[in-house]
Amino acid sequence: MAIGPRLDIRQSQALVMTPQLQQAIRLLQLTNLELSQYVDQELERNPLLERADQDAPDPASAFDEGNLNADPQVDALGEAIAASDGIGDDGTIGDTAALELDGASLPGSNGLEGADGPPAADYDIADNNDSASDTPAGEAGSDPGEGFEVGDWSGASTGMSGGESSTITLEQVLSSEITLKDHLQQQMNVLLVEPAQLLIGQNLIDHLDEAGYLREETGNIADRLGCDIALVDAVLARMQKFDPAGIFARDLSECLALQLQDKNRYDPAMAALVQNLHLLVSIDVPEICQICGVTRDDAEEMIAELKALNPKPGLTFDYEVAAPVVPDVFVLEKADGGWIVELNNDNLPRLLVNRQYYAEINEAARRKEDKAYISECMQSANWLIKALDQRARTILSVSSELVRQQDGFLAHGVAELRPLNLRAIAEVVGIHESTVSRVTSNKYIATPRGVFELKYFFTSSIAGADGGENHSSEAVRERLRALIENEASSKVLSDDKLVDILRVSGVDIARRTVTKYRVAMGIPSSVQRRRAKRMEARAIG
Repeated sequence: MAIGPRLDIRQSQALVMTPQLQQAIRLLQLTNLELSQYVDQELERNPLLERADQDAPDPASAFDEGNLNADPQVDALGEAIAASDGIGDDGTIGDTAALELDGASLPGSNGLEGADGPPAADYDIADNNDSASDTPAGEAGSDPGEGFEVGDWSGASTGMSGGESSTITLEQVLSSEITLKDHLQQQMNVLLVEPAQLLIGQNLIDHLDEAGYLREETGNIADRLGCDIALVDAVLARMQKFDPAGIFARDLSECLALQLQDKNRYDPAMAALVQNLHLLVSIDVPEICQICGVTRDDAEEMIAELKALNPKPGLTFDYEVAAPVVPDVFVLEKADGGWIVELNNDNLPRLLVNRQYYAEINEAARRKEDKAYISECMQSANWLIKALDQRARTILSVSSELVRQQDGFLAHGVAELRPLNLRAIAEVVGIHESTVSRVTSNKYIATPRGVFELKYFFTSSIAGADGGENHSSEAVRERLRALIENEASSKVLSDDKLVDILRVSGVDIARRTVTKYRVAMGIPSSVQRRRAKRMEARAIG
């Protein structure tokens, strides 16, 4: 065999992660807020993209399929994602205009016909209202009168997201609430009259945390203001009597003491208990009786009084308003017992590609660089609309299969939640597990039983006793919670007893697993629950 340089021609296939392909994959895992921010950036960067008016009538072409397919790079988007993430040709990104999922005929069905809930035969997917156009991207300037193209999913929701907005919004109501600092300043301006006291008082207010605790040493404040520390302590003592009770405390013991003083309940016995709060963790009543010099009944009454106090008085005024979770998908119950799965149309960006503007500037452009830039903008706009459409279709397909798999949960609650993993969804829908993971990350679904993250429906499996059917770990947690909540005060269930009860009901679970679940749910041990129930019974008696 001769050794030397030579030329060979070989044919091979390879996946190239182009920027457009990376963009399409990244869009799958973006949250609603992140997607909105990304679309805003694209609107600023691309002059051919415009935001559709929600109130204006939709253009004639909701999704110009011919225009997109004219560009070979755009046309290859679905195949590229399929190659990288396992999206099959059977239509994860296919037409969803009349897509119906039949639980009895879907490949890989795990057989919900044995469940007691509604039949899983009808899973309707809302129409995306995508209509095709025959005008290629390269001929966009041939008919300027066509106006716009739109990437839209207006038919993917029936308006479950809410009706017309009221005149006064929740944000406006919350913004009108008085803050903790304003409340304290009003009291300070009335009770403190000297300028030096007002200056110190303002500094004390500025060093409060959100819970109402003073997080700065009075000595540091005195040094900063150039005054005597005794004056700062005197002003602090007066301001500790402000409303709400317990404000300006420097630790939990002082906070509780201030509240007890406000109620005229800070006697020597209560003071001793406040100085030994660690005894409340284990509810060591005998030790409390010895330290405070009271009887058992008095000790239990004192503990109940402390529990009624507010350890974070500042939160009465200042509190962080949690942003409401906006679902990406809605699930509605059908009259015949099935489920309807719809996209939340209000969450989906509605973009227009201004083809008329493209035709005008393309015709006016003279330099080669200008024409290349205009062509790149049109290609990028078309690609973005295609990627957004694929994202919506994939979310809809995965959500529909989740609803079919967890039909028992929707019908009967957490007790019927089934063990499920990403592979089970990926095999049925025809996509890769990584795609399912991206789609279900930070996406929420509104069901008749509440709003849940899509990841919630993926739970680990716990083996059934004697080779029986496996159980969802979340369903087992719910059983544990129900058993503990319904236990009698005279018969508190230990972890070993809980294991025996669960095994009788068909759940093969270890004691350490029961303990782990109980601790994760914030449920005390059987010893602590027994003491707490005994104290409650004596208080009622």
